[in-house]
Amino acid sequence: MDRERLYWWALSLAPGIGAKRFYILLEEFGSGENVWQSSSLDLRKLLPARIRKEFMKFKSTFDPEPRLRALRERGISFFTLLDPEYPENLRNIADPPPVLYILGQLDQGDELAVAVVGSRKLTPYGRTTAERFGRELAELGFTVISGMARGIDTCAHRGCLTVEGRTIAVLGCGLDYVYPPENRSLMEKIAKNGAVISEFPLGTAPKAGHFPIRNRIISGLALGVLVVEAAATSGSLITVDWALEQGREVFAIPGNVNSRYSLGTNFLIKQGAHLVQEAREIAEILQIPLRAKIGQNKDVELNNDERKVLAVFQERHLHIDEIIRTVQMTAQEVIAILLVLELKGCVQQLPGKMYVKTR
Repeated sequence: MDRERLYWWALSLAPGIGAKRFYILLEEFGSGENVWQSSSLDLRKLLPARIRKEFMKFKSTFDPEPRLRALRERGISFFTLLDPEYPENLRNIADPPPVLYILGQLDQGDELAVAVVGSRKLTPYGRTTAERFGRELAELGFTVISGMARGIDTCAHRGCLTVEGRTIAVLGCGLDYVYPPENRSLMEKIAKNGAVISEFPLGTAPKAGHFPIRNRIISGLALGVLVVEAAATSGSLITVDWALEQGREVFAIPGNVNSRYSLGTNFLIKQGAHLVQEAREIAEILQIPLRAKIGQNKDVELNNDERKVLAVFQERHLHIDEIIRTVQMTAQEVIAILLVLELKGCVQQLPGKMYVKTR
């Protein structure tokens, strides 16, 4: 391993040395190796006494091999800002993470990315809309960035994966943690169709203070940030603040004026965020040529019951009661089939138990 790259990685592991302190030290000493070789006296003007003491103790006991072995055993790699593989969009923000841990693979095409964020608590409208935009953005060739949190994040990742699109999850903990725990299967799928990334080393538990920090990576990786559904105090609005600071476009889905879960998104629109109703509008605002849809020529495998339900749709919206009457199945059977068809990208649920055919 390149020596300077190794020193960058070692420094990023030191307690109390976050991205900002890292770059201050690097500017002062000229290289990661010089920072590592510095004495407590050399550091007295740059680090508080407690951090300085912890850093000197960390250096004296640091053994890289067990840590590197732990990464290899989990299939995790890392990039530093020195590496050409480091994401270009992220490289250009004010305080890019010196080190990024990767589970899965990053791709040069991931520069064409849109972040999709929103509240952890969501309505059925928010769920279907996040899944729809995750799917449609992927079909247009975008990589979908989100945080794998409960709610909107999870739905956006899942929507993208239904059409085998690329998606990246940014965690607020080490990659040896699955957070939230119920997303273990989703995390595995994301790693196969993109990457799960973090600036936090292995062993870092998810803590509230980590998530606002990781949000700068979500927006930094993307060309723009789409807020699907957000209450007035939603943490996703922190991502919007980062996006504005980084010069990214901000998009918002209009929501029900009677719903508190739409207060944040509707406020963003009043403040000048782009109101969007289709993924194509995002591509147009970003001035990205529309790509051929991923999977548009792929045959979706359907069983007989799924084909029977799909056949009742023409080019119109149908209420679930009308679908049940037409196919002459039980309500439970139809609900289950519609959920499968929705996951396969064939139908979309709308407010009021309405459904529409999407392919």
